[in-house]
Amino acid sequence: MTTLLAAVVGGAVALGTAPLVLTGMGFTATGIAASSLAAKMMSAAAIANGGGVAAGGVVATLQSIGAAGLSASSNMILGSIGATVGALLGNSTGS
Repeated sequence: MTTLLAAVVGGAVALGTAPLVLTGMGFTATGIAASSLAAKMMSAAAIANGGGVAAGGVVATLQSIGAAGLSASSNMILGSIGATVGALLGNSTGS
């Protein structure tokens, strides 16, 4: 039962912290926040690409997630990964 609880907690933590981490990095619903890590990433990506941020790149993808949130399938994948990590950690500390 401890492993199941750890899996549930792991999934919930993964789903709950992803938006907070992205917002903390500066990928917000209204765009990239000034003087944030996201702004620095965008600047580096633009310099590397000759002045523009590539569509489908890491910065563009993270901004899309920050603005619109994760899709249902992405939430399921993220929750599954969190649950797996939680179960593994719960199992390793339990017995």
